[in-house]
Amino acid sequence: MQKERYDILIRHANIVDGTNAPRYAGDIGIRGDRIVRIGELAGASADVEIDLAGRIAAPGFIDAHTHDDRAMLSDPDMAPKVSQGVTTVIGGNCGVSLAPMPRPIPDPVTPPLNLLDDAGGWFRFKTFKSYLDALREKPAATNCAMLVGHATLRVATMDDLGKPATPLQITRMRELVVEALEAGAIGVSTGLSYEPAMAAPTEEVIEICQPLMDHGGIYCTHMRNEGDQVVAALEEAFRIGREVGVPVVISHHKVVGENNHGRSQETLAIIQKSMSQQPVCLDCYPYTAGSTILSLGRARSSARTIVSWSSALPQYAGQDLADIANQMGVSEEEAVGRLQPAGAIYFRMDEKDVQRILQFDETMIGSDGLPHDALPHPRLWGTFPRVLGYYGRLLGLFPLETAVYKMTGLTARNFGLQDRGVIREGAFADLTLFDAERVDEAASYEQPIAPSRGIEAVIVNGVVVWHHGRSTGAHPGRVLMRAKA
Repeated sequence: MQKERYDILIRHANIVDGTNAPRYAGDIGIRGDRIVRIGELAGASADVEIDLAGRIAAPGFIDAHTHDDRAMLSDPDMAPKVSQGVTTVIGGNCGVSLAPMPRPIPDPVTPPLNLLDDAGGWFRFKTFKSYLDALREKPAATNCAMLVGHATLRVATMDDLGKPATPLQITRMRELVVEALEAGAIGVSTGLSYEPAMAAPTEEVIEICQPLMDHGGIYCTHMRNEGDQVVAALEEAFRIGREVGVPVVISHHKVVGENNHGRSQETLAIIQKSMSQQPVCLDCYPYTAGSTILSLGRARSSARTIVSWSSALPQYAGQDLADIANQMGVSEEEAVGRLQPAGAIYFRMDEKDVQRILQFDETMIGSDGLPHDALPHPRLWGTFPRVLGYYGRLLGLFPLETAVYKMTGLTARNFGLQDRGVIREGAFADLTLFDAERVDEAASYEQPIAPSRGIEAVIVNGVVVWHHGRSTGAHPGRVLMRAKA
């Protein structure tokens, strides 16, 4: 009898399958881009064999919230992501997408669009289709599912971002949304707390998002407020979902500012109630600091502010704003002005809130990493191993199976990524192989660029993209579509 042969054979794995079920022992046989056999495969052979000796085989992690729109084209190895076990990224978040941009991007690039490219040259895709075509023609190491950003749509169609859109502008933005959805976008994102979108009333967002229902899309939102007005912002997000008739994703859920520490008990109860009435889900990252563009208002509400990049004064990247102001001999307000355009890391959250949100049964994991910052927030390189190591193994917030579910099966279900996020026969061969006793972040605020510990190999669509602590140079990623319910 002829021996079974596979392209990749993973032996002696402890399989955590992404469904929150208990782990079990087995071998995994991969042919092409699919898992074809799971079981006892001692008599089989393969072109590539990996003996895990009882270590963990999990579905590839799905990063529920990224800003990797440009990185997939400019740095297709995607080392910050594959090094921590991520095989699929959700991009175009917070209202910021690299496309469409049917007219020249403003100079300087309107914040926060400059989080993707502060020079503007990458905003060259006039349509969303041309952007997705570029991703397909030169794939990255990871898969992606992409959102079209409301702030990008406003910059593309409006001259005065400080006003609500006119009916004609709304019509134009809605046309761009239809084009994006027909090209393969999975939904629309908003960043209503950012300057390009602050003036947009709820009704504008509802009108622009109307095409989502017919195309089976979703609505993802960096809400209008995550501080004192967080409850009103949640209600606005739920209203938009109800009136458009689509699922709502609350991006990087948090409560910011010392006055709001502890309010996650209130917000999670509201989210839980809303989940019983309409489709709602949420993601978060496992840190008490966030990161975005540098602004005086955000700095004033932050216990500590680290400058992550500055186009005007790049030598200050990685330093505290207070120290920079002292070196300059000026106020922090003056220092913020001199550093522009710039990005920053803000310490505005309470650890108990972070843990409570992470533990919430329905919370997905998203890094919200910013790959183009000179000295980025450590979440870019460390989010997923930090959940597994610090919050799972060390603090015991949840079992390993639950941690993996929050970053695989739950995320695939919420974003409609068919045959992803699970280990089963017939599913796509996206896998992360790791040592549960060693896995942890290596990135820190002081040294933010560092591959995680304990990630042994990462496989995307049946191709090894990370092994022996380095990228393999393979780029088998695909643009994923949302399965319609």
